[in-house]
Amino acid sequence: MTADSLSADALLDQALVEEATKKSGLIWVRSEGATSTLQGRGQVVPSRALWHVWHEGAVCVVGDGPGEQPLPGLADGGSAVVTVRSKDKGGRLVSWAAHVVELAPDSPEWEAAVAELKGKRLNAPDGEAMPARWARECRVLRLEPTGSTLPLPDDDLAEAPVASPATTRQPIPAGVPRLLFGRRKRK
Repeated sequence: MTADSLSADALLDQALVEEATKKSGLIWVRSEGATSTLQGRGQVVPSRALWHVWHEGAVCVVGDGPGEQPLPGLADGGSAVVTVRSKDKGGRLVSWAAHVVELAPDSPEWEAAVAELKGKRLNAPDGEAMPARWARECRVLRLEPTGSTLPLPDDDLAEAPVASPATTRQPIPAGVPRLLFGRRKRK
């Protein structure tokens, strides 16, 4: 390969990462090398679905505060793998390596990122007071692409859902199939 084809490939990879990530409202993020000590066992932290915005060449996410998404294993100076799904079909489009940078509250970079994130945050309980709450209680992270795309995994990556008090396993009510499919009247 020549230097020109290498730089062309790098530019195409960069364009793919940027466009796919901009268009997808949801990304899957896994911290590299992070382990969880849940229930006394060291386990690799699984990928988490995160809402985000693409801002100034990187993904910006907010979380780890009350009512916000968890950001397990993502630490300032760490690395992560970001997998972007297709908005149309939902399948994986591209995976890329990222460098994690935590933005200091009220810094110019933080203000710019929060202005973008604020517009994408759905169902915020505090509206205009949200940035002040984020500064007090949450972390705002930038996931900056390192320039390398990663091969998509061959397996399905299916995992058990994260334990949550919001999930229940109960049989569906008897009337639901009738409501969904209805009964056709005979003539």
